[in-house]
Amino acid sequence: MKPCFSLLCLILLVASHTQAQNNPSPDERAIVSAGKEVRFTVLTPGLIRMEWDSTGAFTNNASFVIVNRRLPVPSFKQSTKGGWLSISTSTLELRYKLGAGKFNADNLTVRYLAAGKTGFNWKPGMVQKANLKGTARTLDGYDGDTYHNGNKLQLEDGLLARDGWHLLDDSRSFLFDKSDWPWVEERKNAGIDWYFMGYGNQYKTALADYIKVAGKVPLPPRYTFGYWWSRYWAYSDNELRDLVRNFNRFQVPLDVLVIDMDWHTTDSVGAPRDEFGQSKWWTGWTWNKGLFTHPEKFLQWTNERHLKTTLNLHPASGIAPFEEQYAAFAQKMNFDTSARRNIPYIGSDKQFMQTLFDVVLKPMEQQGVDFWWLDWQQWGEDKKIKGLSNTWWLNYMFFTAMERSRKERPMLYHRWGGLGNHRYQIGFSGDAYVTWKSLEYQPYFTNAASNVLYGYWSHDIGGHQIPKNFTGLDPELYTRWMQYGALSPVFRTHSMKNALLNKEIWNFRGEYFDGQYDAIKLRYALAPYIYTMARKTYETGISLCRPMYYDYPTNQEAYDLDRQYQFGDDILVAPIGAPSVDGRSTVKVWLPSGNDWYEWHTGTRLKGGQVLERSFAIDEYPIYVKAGTVLPMYLDNVQHLDENPDTLRIGIFPGAAGQTKIYEDAGNDQQYDTHYAQTTVSTAIKADSSLTLTIEPRQGQYPGMKPTRTYQLTLYGAQMPEQVLLNGQAVNWNNSGNSVSWRYNGREMSVNIQLPSLPADQQTIVTVQYASGKYADINGLPQLFKRLSKATTALKFKNAGLVLPRAWARTEETNLLLEYEPQNFQSLVNSFREQYAHMPELIRTVKLDAAIEEWYLKSLGLR
Repeated sequence: MKPCFSLLCLILLVASHTQAQNNPSPDERAIVSAGKEVRFTVLTPGLIRMEWDSTGAFTNNASFVIVNRRLPVPSFKQSTKGGWLSISTSTLELRYKLGAGKFNADNLTVRYLAAGKTGFNWKPGMVQKANLKGTARTLDGYDGDTYHNGNKLQLEDGLLARDGWHLLDDSRSFLFDKSDWPWVEERKNAGIDWYFMGYGNQYKTALADYIKVAGKVPLPPRYTFGYWWSRYWAYSDNELRDLVRNFNRFQVPLDVLVIDMDWHTTDSVGAPRDEFGQSKWWTGWTWNKGLFTHPEKFLQWTNERHLKTTLNLHPASGIAPFEEQYAAFAQKMNFDTSARRNIPYIGSDKQFMQTLFDVVLKPMEQQGVDFWWLDWQQWGEDKKIKGLSNTWWLNYMFFTAMERSRKERPMLYHRWGGLGNHRYQIGFSGDAYVTWKSLEYQPYFTNAASNVLYGYWSHDIGGHQIPKNFTGLDPELYTRWMQYGALSPVFRTHSMKNALLNKEIWNFRGEYFDGQYDAIKLRYALAPYIYTMARKTYETGISLCRPMYYDYPTNQEAYDLDRQYQFGDDILVAPIGAPSVDGRSTVKVWLPSGNDWYEWHTGTRLKGGQVLERSFAIDEYPIYVKAGTVLPMYLDNVQHLDENPDTLRIGIFPGAAGQTKIYEDAGNDQQYDTHYAQTTVSTAIKADSSLTLTIEPRQGQYPGMKPTRTYQLTLYGAQMPEQVLLNGQAVNWNNSGNSVSWRYNGREMSVNIQLPSLPADQQTIVTVQYASGKYADINGLPQLFKRLSKATTALKFKNAGLVLPRAWARTEETNLLLEYEPQNFQSLVNSFREQYAHMPELIRTVKLDAAIEEWYLKSLGLR
């Protein structure tokens, strides 16, 4: 056989590789027949397919939901006694009365083989009482969970329930045919095709079973997890260049430019109008040359700056005569153009869709469009195949077309179409209102979506639609929304076309600018951790943002505090969703037992196993890191995620030993399933509290992988060390940041160790040694330092001639003194705590106005 080097061969190889991952035909050894009409397929210990068909014409085609049944056959037993068939796995026992026909409550039962409250005995028709819900198509027009007409949003049922079971009825799902590009096929028989999932409270096991049969959640390109700028605005080429220049001027990282529908022409003679005379013509495929005179040069410019570009599409009106592609499209479709009418959109027409990709979309992709924002808002079902959801089917077609035709990873930004759409990644949640209610609701909405594996919701951060009597964007609301957005699956700001909604962070001042800027920077700092968790989503089906009950299913708090969520395996977030009182936002947070938690923005270690009320300034957020966590991070200088930076920061959090595997790959290739690398990093704590960190040799390979890596280690909430060793050799104290050095950061109470460029295939060991004896109490000091510094600075503006007593001034400078006088570390900490507690007495010595004195002490948390 001759080697294949053409693009077509590459496409076929990629497509065949992807399709080979799934096989809808089960292993014959997993099938148990019960006469001509009934068969059961044991897929996993907790998942059994149950089919009844009066003709015995069972299907092995992939369905829209189930694409793989070729699984390792689990251990199970089958027997027949008294006319009943019994099938038993380690988890379930199924019993069916032979010859009884169609499934009902009298002839079929499934028992969960587990003791305790999670046990059940299921029969057909049993009503589920405690479904934990899934998601919904859109938040368009919703203020929180309330539509503008007062109706409440009804989430679809999810795969998980406290009942311990779920029945997935696939009987009416469309099938895929077996063509090279699998296409929709209607079912021929009205039989029963059920998948019974029994899991008790082992929710992660249930989701792992589901991805085995429903397909994995594809790993998005790494740039997906950066910052997206989006606004419904008639941007021109010039305006977008100016926008990006400002991002660069303020050193705000940016990865994706989302360009809404004004990029294309939309009107034509005879276009329908709404009641206000505005064109309803949303569809367009031709660049608006009044805004982009040379779109190919604009896209070349974005690519040179590592910016990914997506364009908004509304395909419903087909191809109009005014489109540049009309003649070529009509010729390929053999469409009569004499009447100059639209070539109608028909999604189920394979020739139409193939022509759309070949003639219209691929040329723009070749110019530099990276992916598509598919915004279907028109009729629900295909006009030729009854029941075929346009949303679901469009998502499938666009994603798989990209998968087949390009070497980069396919990615689609779209609306939820139903079960199975998790295979097409990024969700657009729609036009929510700019209100605190919307911000308050979105964390729960995002959490619940993980129950159907739809873990990559992209919300309009800051809200889209303005409420009545809107006078301008509330800077506190927007800042809190940005902070949540940085800790959501996809971080994208957006808004309606309104001059009051200027969300560029340079439009804000002071603490609001700081809070938003820090949120974006935090997102980029966490990018390696987020990407590692995204790989875990691909492997396990567990979303980046997920409810607490995944890990703590027996704790009622995990269900009651349904806005709180885990952000990956090691971080807990209790999002702020209400305005502050006297400058402080208070939240209730549940910290699960089993370990301590480090409140990152305040530097406070808290015991697990309690519900607390915690308060936060506008530049703080309720982020809790599990004790002992080893967190992969980027440095502050990363401006985009298109490439792997040379230096990686490793954050080590106090309270326990820990371990992680840092994932990396080429970032945007389709071979990530096998072409990737992982580096294990672990810590150990000795009896004298010395800490040893071990970086193991990197395992695996991918294209472009560099042979060396530079690490910066940050030990949060740490005491001043006595000595630091690299592979047994002492590392010098150095505040100037040499290539091999360590220093102490008094502001955040952290030890920062700079390592040189090291071979990634060799082991590296760093030891941090502490002096013996009693340690200073540094718990919560970063917050106290910050409070004292901010309040004292503000106090000087209220009293311009104020001269602070020396003890007061020195106390305020303690964070720097820790760096300047490392030998006095313990005495400085002890002195700070003593002086801070006596601040009410100190402030009286300068004889301030009583109201100002009260304000100052309240700012310090001393009132």
